[in-house]
Amino acid sequence: MDGTALIRLLEDHAVTVLQATPATWRLMLEAGWKGSPRLKALCGGEALPPSLAAELLKRCGELWNMYGPTETTIWSTCGRILDANDISIGRPIDNTEVRVVDHTFGCVPVGVTGELMIGGDGLAVGYLNRPELTAERFVMDPGRPGKRLYRTGDLARWRPDGTLECLGRMDSQVKIRGHRIELGEIETVLVTHEKVGEAVVTSQRRGTGDSHLVAHVVRRGNFDPSSDELREHLARRLPAYMIPSAFASSNSCR
Repeated sequence: MDGTALIRLLEDHAVTVLQATPATWRLMLEAGWKGSPRLKALCGGEALPPSLAAELLKRCGELWNMYGPTETTIWSTCGRILDANDISIGRPIDNTEVRVVDHTFGCVPVGVTGELMIGGDGLAVGYLNRPELTAERFVMDPGRPGKRLYRTGDLARWRPDGTLECLGRMDSQVKIRGHRIELGEIETVLVTHEKVGEAVVTSQRRGTGDSHLVAHVVRRGNFDPSSDELREHLARRLPAYMIPSAFASSNSCR
């Protein structure tokens, strides 16, 4: 809770490795933390925004992005971040298997978005006194009799280099003009823009009853990205039907 106290603790004990959530790293930055070239920073628990990665890369010897839900106890993948605009969740750790699958639990090709599923030694037994939820989330592995996989509910895709890119939650899916759209995928691309710190995309209904996409962005520093800039940025990586029709920017997400 106290960024200044945490900074003092790091300095007094010459800490060389710190694992923390993005919120805790921001707490230290806001308290004036200058960093240390000896520090290995491990960031997990929430998505790592490019804006935070850029600040940590300037202050630390190494930056690692950690991914994994509690049900897989806990980190399942990790990857070193070298470029703030190239955020991945890395590769599976030892004794862990990760798959990206479609609705039939079949593995999807490289570059195709699917649900992230995790198996291996870290898998929990299930939820205490919640047999229905356990059966829903912990499923049998069709490729390995007797083994189970955990359905994370997160969207991901394999990159050609063998690393994973996390694209947000499945439950943020909307349908616009017949196209199924993952709002988290649009948000992930928006925050790679140099003038954007954070982003949220929503689906809103017009007076005519049809839905359209609206992007809400938090400006990075004193920058104020125009709608045209953001639209062009998205168009380089997303199809036309995933480009929001309206953009709104502010200095804070509150």
